[in-house]
Amino acid sequence: MPDATTRRRALITGAASGTGAACALALAPTHDVVLVGRRRGRLEDVAEQARERGATAQVVEADVTRRDGADLLAEAGRVDDLVLAAGLNARRRTWADQTTDEFRAIIDTNLVSVADLVGAALPSMRERGGTISIISSLSAWMTSPGAGVAYRASKMALRALTDALNEQEAVHGVRAGLIMPGDIDTEFLEHRPAPPGAQPRMSMLAAEDVAAAVVFALTAPAHVRIDELVITPLGSVQR
Repeated sequence: MPDATTRRRALITGAASGTGAACALALAPTHDVVLVGRRRGRLEDVAEQARERGATAQVVEADVTRRDGADLLAEAGRVDDLVLAAGLNARRRTWADQTTDEFRAIIDTNLVSVADLVGAALPSMRERGGTISIISSLSAWMTSPGAGVAYRASKMALRALTDALNEQEAVHGVRAGLIMPGDIDTEFLEHRPAPPGAQPRMSMLAAEDVAAAVVFALTAPAHVRIDELVITPLGSVQR
């Protein structure tokens, strides 16, 4: 475990629950964490658990679609690595029933906020290197009609964003990786038109499974980059 002089500091969006919270706790043994999300009470709970695992933890209550990335980072202080896990979907997912307002909200959360925060973080990351781990979706890698028009568009666009980061910023020691998980048993499933019951959830990934992949990417040797990582539950046959 790194000592106090070598610990890195990771900013995690969507950290109040689900995959973001699991990433914060999984990183706590090696990283200090800045937890970003809209629900302060939930963030404080995650922060306390992270402290119990050895991290210092700071809470920044913010909606990433309404808070300027540079302003958010000014409040957060020094950040070495980013874990961008904030996400949104809607129950209306088809061309026949989606609304333009919902479409914009999903794109703003899943894509625009990522670009804004990355752009704000890059100047300092160029000085000392860093890792950007972006949580996308299996729907960015394969056909997934049920994921929704806006959701799929945003998650697929994150592949191009990650490619551009690696093409342009590797010279500065900055590396970006896209994590593309299949179904995860979290409260995010409640955004589905028909949320799954207990039985199908038992065969899904846990948030901790995805968090382990993020730890792998962030703690890999400096000369190693995990460009893309697809994670599916055992028994999944979709391609």
